[in-house]
Amino acid sequence: MRGGSLGSVMMDDVLDLDDALAQLRPALLDPDKLVRAVAAGRRRTAHPSVTRAELRPVDLKSGRVLQVVTHDGRAATTRNTPYGAAAATVDALLAEPFGNWHVETVDETVQLRVTKKGAAQVHRAPASRRVVEVRSHDRVRQRLVSPDDPLFRVLGADGDKRRQVDAFLRLLEPTLDKLPTDRPVRVVDLGCGNAYLTFAAHRFLAERLGDVQTVGIDIRPDVVERNTRLAAEAGLDGLTFRVGAIGDADPFGGQPPVLVLALHACDTATDDALARAKRWESAVVLAAPCCHHDVQRQLAAGPGAPNPYGAVARHPILRERFADVLTDSLRALVLRMVGYRVDVVEFVDSRHTPRNAMIRATRTTAPAKDSVLAEYRAMTSDWNVHPALARLLDPEVTAALSRPRR
Repeated sequence: MRGGSLGSVMMDDVLDLDDALAQLRPALLDPDKLVRAVAAGRRRTAHPSVTRAELRPVDLKSGRVLQVVTHDGRAATTRNTPYGAAAATVDALLAEPFGNWHVETVDETVQLRVTKKGAAQVHRAPASRRVVEVRSHDRVRQRLVSPDDPLFRVLGADGDKRRQVDAFLRLLEPTLDKLPTDRPVRVVDLGCGNAYLTFAAHRFLAERLGDVQTVGIDIRPDVVERNTRLAAEAGLDGLTFRVGAIGDADPFGGQPPVLVLALHACDTATDDALARAKRWESAVVLAAPCCHHDVQRQLAAGPGAPNPYGAVARHPILRERFADVLTDSLRALVLRMVGYRVDVVEFVDSRHTPRNAMIRATRTTAPAKDSVLAEYRAMTSDWNVHPALARLLDPEVTAALSRPRR
């Protein structure tokens, strides 16, 4: 590598990869200017030894050090290195085949993305948010989008909305290594509503990944008109909104989105969004379900709960709450049956909203385990329900259930 400075990089330039990485090096080793740097993703022909690395200066009793947090897909490892010995650590990370580098300094934000041909596409812009010069080891957790970002002023978001945005982005962040680095990142939010999270996700992804195209889809023209106006006021290039139904959505003219969001779509609209994501074979899906009426109706109209669980469905309020859990459990099983790895996590604290579950799914080529199929058969048979997502994906679900047991 040859030395250089961030100031020598032109906006949206394409550079030799070694030269571009060398130009990042001084910023990564500057304890007074570096705010935060993140390396993630992979290059087309190589995998880094860790899925993600985050660097930032922190102040300990012994002095300022470079803190490096690496993730291997299961756990995080934190190392604090004195700046006098940090060069070897930084050089080792620069040598890893990461697909993206996002570097924030007190002066500017630099995004480096490795292209399909192995070159470096570099975008630099003035620092987009106020830098808080508090770097103590036990400081308040840094927001992924700063509370001072003008985005929130445009949206008129209050403190609860800002906390919801940060919670959502922290669930999105671990999936970035599943998104492509050799082509534009296409994102769709199905049933976007007022789109607070759509705006924030686009801002966050564009800062991290560079070329991001996001489309929010909602059936209400007035909502789409409002969101379009606010996107222009916030200067969010690449973010657009369209009127349309989830089931008919084709946001990119036949090109599938790699990331699908469905945030508080009501009742079976969540299932419509999950089914669309499966048919697109999208790499990542994040869905925060809202109301759950479909399975509730089936439980109420059915023969009753299986023994010995009559008390679970006897009282309407308990039946309603159980239906919520049963619905999302079956959604997770169906997604696993059709090729996704799934976890269901808390979205935001229940003090802020009772609808606080998030289904996070990432595409995999591994077939579902026999135990997953057995769980689905037992749950749908015992409770006499046929979930909407299984109805929408009937050919795929039927094929999975018909597969010979291994």
